[in-house]
Amino acid sequence: MTDRYDESFQRPDPDRETVLVPAQPPTALTADEGATPMAPSPSVLPFPAPDPSSKVSGPPAPTYGLDPVAPSTYSAGEPPLGSYEQLTDPWTASQARTAEPVRRLGAGKVIAIAVASGLLAGAVGGVGAYTVAENRAGAGLTSPGTVLPQSDANLSAPAAGSIAAVAKAVTPTVVQIEERDGRGGGGTGTGFVLRGDGYILTNNHVVAGAATSGTLNVRFPDGRSAVAKIVGRDTSYDLAVLKVDATGLTVSTLGNSDSVQVGDTAIAIGSPLGLASTVTSGIISALNRPVTAGGSGDNSFINAIQTDAAINPGNSGGPLVDAQGRVIGVNSAIASLGQSSTSSQSGSIGLGFAIPINQAKRVAEEIISTGKSTHPVIGVQVDLTYTGAGASLRSITPGGPAEAAGLKAGDVILSVDGRSVADSTELIVAIRSHAPGETVTLGVKDGAGSRDVKLTLGSDTSPG
Repeated sequence: MTDRYDESFQRPDPDRETVLVPAQPPTALTADEGATPMAPSPSVLPFPAPDPSSKVSGPPAPTYGLDPVAPSTYSAGEPPLGSYEQLTDPWTASQARTAEPVRRLGAGKVIAIAVASGLLAGAVGGVGAYTVAENRAGAGLTSPGTVLPQSDANLSAPAAGSIAAVAKAVTPTVVQIEERDGRGGGGTGTGFVLRGDGYILTNNHVVAGAATSGTLNVRFPDGRSAVAKIVGRDTSYDLAVLKVDATGLTVSTLGNSDSVQVGDTAIAIGSPLGLASTVTSGIISALNRPVTAGGSGDNSFINAIQTDAAINPGNSGGPLVDAQGRVIGVNSAIASLGQSSTSSQSGSIGLGFAIPINQAKRVAEEIISTGKSTHPVIGVQVDLTYTGAGASLRSITPGGPAEAAGLKAGDVILSVDGRSVADSTELIVAIRSHAPGETVTLGVKDGAGSRDVKLTLGSDTSPG
């Protein structure tokens, strides 16, 4: 067992703000064919448990006929997020508090995307507030001598595979989460139903304020609400599982994020600014984006799916789905323009990031089984002062996976399974995309040259 901050495995120093924080597969969630098989655990019910009263959204799970997408690579000097910088605590509107930066990445910033529920009220107040036009079937716009015909018949059903059809199928599985932290503060985020007996997945930063005190309330699209309890949290993956006392819930259909391709349709559903059941669409813009997020004092590391579907504060924890309505990611962070920019825009600029569902699925399974989750580790400490390409190893944990594989202090890791790593953060994100017990191939450079090293990942348990 390695220390939690092995692999960084320390808080960042003032000279270089890089944090490396360190996921045995339990029962398997129901996912589409093509997902990575999960080893069953006899102590836990299958996921989701067969429930005759449960309804599953979307069409039957199809068979994937696509090869996994090769991970993206980054050149030595390329910043992981281009011209954007940090991820910060989003819970600011009603509490007037902001988390300190986690990692600077450029001239802008990236923020986690839950939002305090007080934002919306002020936005619509005043004499010039929004108005809603009355919509009457069969009515026509009129002017002297002109009548424009308007059908009073029902519109045709949305075409299969259309965004309208996907929204109709998936929206019943998406919930709004209202957090109150016991100190008068709180916020609103999103979640989606994993099992018909009340299990819901969301981001850790959506519920962290109520982890020790306060309350969580879940609102369903049909108007029902229920008090939720936290089953478990993983701060390093920014995920949390909630439980409500309910049965027969409509269940999300989980897809296979390993089969996602750049250019695929992407649809986000959530509660931006408290506006429940909001649907936005776009495409998958990029894969394997190394994103470091900060929320409620915790740092998370995400091997993210990037999308240009409009994602705003309050979408946190909601599903990113494909054109068939299958969940491929958990919306978690957005890039925003920095304070130094001429724009003060803090909402969507077309750069949203989601946790791949295959990664979130494993974490959720473990949390439901044990209340905690595990992280893959290699058992090293990195040199945070190293400025070259790759991640330089400062020390090796005795008895850990790195020592067993023959790694030594001073070695520099340049790639993981052929995917280049520009720095220590990219190393930890690449490792975190795997599960404990898996074997990875590390591209390593030392004084004698370069070599490939096969290493079996160890395990570290989330403190939850």
